[in-house]
Amino acid sequence: MLEQRYRWKNKQLREHVAVLDGKFPPNILLTNARYLNPTFRKWIEANIWIYDDRIVYVGDMTPENLTDCEVIDCSDYYLVPGYIEPHAHPFQLYNPQTFSAYASKYGTTTLINDNLMLFLQMENKKAFSLLKELRNLPGTMYWWCRFDAQTEIMNEESVFSHSNVKAWLEHDAVLQGGELTGWPKLMAGDDMMLHWIQEAKRMRKQIEGHFPGASEKTLAKMRLFGADCDHEAMTGKEVLSRLLQGYTVSLRNSSIRPDLPNLLQEILEFDIENFDKFFYTTDGSPPSFYEDGVIDKMIKIAIEAGVPLVDAYNMGTINAAKYYNIEYLHGSIATGRVANINFLEDINNPTPVSVLAKGKWIKRGGESAGFESEFNWTQHDFGPLQLDWDISMDDLQFSMPFGIEMLNDVITKPFSISTDLSFDTLSTNHDESFLMMIDRNGKWRINTVIKGFANSLGGFASSYSNTGDIVLIGKNKEDMLQAFYRMKELGGGIVVAEKGEIVYEMPLLLNGLMSEKPLEELIREENELKRILKERGYKFNDPIYTLLFFSSTHLPYIRITPKGMYDVMNKNVLFPSIMR
Repeated sequence: MLEQRYRWKNKQLREHVAVLDGKFPPNILLTNARYLNPTFRKWIEANIWIYDDRIVYVGDMTPENLTDCEVIDCSDYYLVPGYIEPHAHPFQLYNPQTFSAYASKYGTTTLINDNLMLFLQMENKKAFSLLKELRNLPGTMYWWCRFDAQTEIMNEESVFSHSNVKAWLEHDAVLQGGELTGWPKLMAGDDMMLHWIQEAKRMRKQIEGHFPGASEKTLAKMRLFGADCDHEAMTGKEVLSRLLQGYTVSLRNSSIRPDLPNLLQEILEFDIENFDKFFYTTDGSPPSFYEDGVIDKMIKIAIEAGVPLVDAYNMGTINAAKYYNIEYLHGSIATGRVANINFLEDINNPTPVSVLAKGKWIKRGGESAGFESEFNWTQHDFGPLQLDWDISMDDLQFSMPFGIEMLNDVITKPFSISTDLSFDTLSTNHDESFLMMIDRNGKWRINTVIKGFANSLGGFASSYSNTGDIVLIGKNKEDMLQAFYRMKELGGGIVVAEKGEIVYEMPLLLNGLMSEKPLEELIREENELKRILKERGYKFNDPIYTLLFFSSTHLPYIRITPKGMYDVMNKNVLFPSIMR
């Protein structure tokens, strides 16, 4: 399915029409269905005919041909469209297939995904082959096209070449350019990025911003450059300023920015009565954040905040579909749309008891419907991480005059190191630890000290990071080495070692970046990791995002990147990485 340029072939379209003429029976007939109609903004009762992955009719008629048709009386349910997550980062320990499978069970059947990890890890030909196969899953996936690496990498000009970016922009599964984490370069005169924005607009594709704390003037300038939406509003006033500059606003509720309840309260205080320019995002949170839902959880927050019921659902469905110009396929229960339908027992509880995704039962009566899609990652060159190099005590030499201090989960600033680093073990009386980032190919390393991560962590190793390079943290160099070698033996992952023992491990067997396990298992593993780190002094909430953003230069103030220790505000390398 979907191996051609168009959603349905001519032959399939003829079959869809033939169902209405009784030549073919629908696969599923939903009778007495009360569904939310976004045009009339109310619940309407109808019969819904589904053939393969498409809704072929919504109205009062019943099919002439019901041979082998599954007929379901929906009198006890309220039907709403499948929810849309418009800003997914589907590589946060989970992978696109497992996240889509999990999200679908909670009614989020369409994802619009970040392509950064694919851009950095794969050639375009292989990446596009992966996108093609992912289209066959029950959940629907679309993609963005990044314009920058979100960090300082060695070969950014060749990775983010014009030909690479343009090929992604032209792909029919790509709906937008961005997010623009590198917008300061654009403001400073980067005409190549501006050209890519122009190309995206020429193709009628959207541009997603990334403008935390932006002034009114900056928002206006970025709107002139072509930005259409921003998800970084953290207050009602910031929401209002974006609306006034003509933006669509993606209201965020994520693990590091759980802002939605306050945003909605302040939006309502501003007497904003039109919600058509809003939709929701969870902004790629780690597995444990999704323990009680995805977009359904956000709709419930909106209902409880006093948002009109229809608008609360529209922000999770039709608003995003209209914005991305996919309303003809998604966002409503109407003739011609993809058969993504959520069955609710209570209109005030958006978590569905049953879910249809592309006309297949994903969940039924509160239980998994037994349709578990398999995905072969090995044929796309995703397998255990192979490291053909070693590290030794010689690599664990620390002499930098300043280190990195954590202000919260993701913001770091420089601090002067006064601790004697000549010993192999640091005291547990303070919260300073050795920190090393090392190239996944073993070519370079950066050694410094991190303050605030933990005060009694022996050794920690992670192949999960923004760049895919290896992060080592710890008080004891022997424990750090042991954690590294166990991580290497696993084929990638996150490992904690202490006093010669491995006390925790999370295998990430898809290139050391993602797990093939279902989210239910990853949630348990991540919660256990957080427990272990908190016992050893981690005082924040999200260690996964801490790891991800160590090298992310779209956040202040200091980062470790493949090029070295990087000053974000002054845009220069303070200490270059050391070649091995």
